[in-house]
Amino acid sequence: MLSGPLTLTLDARHPTRLARFWAGLLDREVVEDATGGALLPGTDTQLGLRFVPSPTRKAGPNRMHLHLTSTSPDDQQRQVATALDLGGAHLDVGQRPEEGHIVLADPEGNEFCVIEADNNFLAGCGPLGEIACDGTRAVGLFWSAALGWPLVWDQDQETAVQSPHGGTKIAWGGPPVAPRQGRNRQRLDLTPEGDQQAEVDRLVALGATRLDAGADGDIVLADPDGNEFCVTAS
Repeated sequence: MLSGPLTLTLDARHPTRLARFWAGLLDREVVEDATGGALLPGTDTQLGLRFVPSPTRKAGPNRMHLHLTSTSPDDQQRQVATALDLGGAHLDVGQRPEEGHIVLADPEGNEFCVIEADNNFLAGCGPLGEIACDGTRAVGLFWSAALGWPLVWDQDQETAVQSPHGGTKIAWGGPPVAPRQGRNRQRLDLTPEGDQQAEVDRLVALGATRLDAGADGDIVLADPDGNEFCVTAS
């Protein structure tokens, strides 16, 4: 049994507000839930985004950030302008002036990039082109096996996976991996298509570590680099 729908979950102090920011950038609909969270549903080729309430503030760079694609220089500038109008901000992370991507932060400080139109690696990936992560090659291999997604990049300890349908890539940059600063505020969550416990057992056999059981029935695991993720109850 392969894992079912994959979602990128983001902790947020104001989940609905943050979801509306990303919905405006990605042209998606916000679905609110009874817990105070919000979802931007995904598709076969575009990863879903879930925003959940959390009182903790961001401390240091995230171990994941989103890469949005653009179709032309004008489109890239349009997306940047939209992000700023929605409450985003420019961000200096040491990028060089000659680099084509533009680094921004969402209203809660989460880093993301609007990528230049001639980026071949993200060609055809859709608006949400990539989730770029800190992580070792072992983590890329783990998620490839966990999701049943092929490796589309495996060089110099860097890896990337992509659904067989195409769309959003998930990539890991290899060592050195930035040190963890507490619980990750962004993480990948799985909704199994069958029995939850059987899926947990399969993931543990692939190299995950069981950490905890949430009050909502979700089971928290860690990947081979120690990053938390959930196998949801439904």
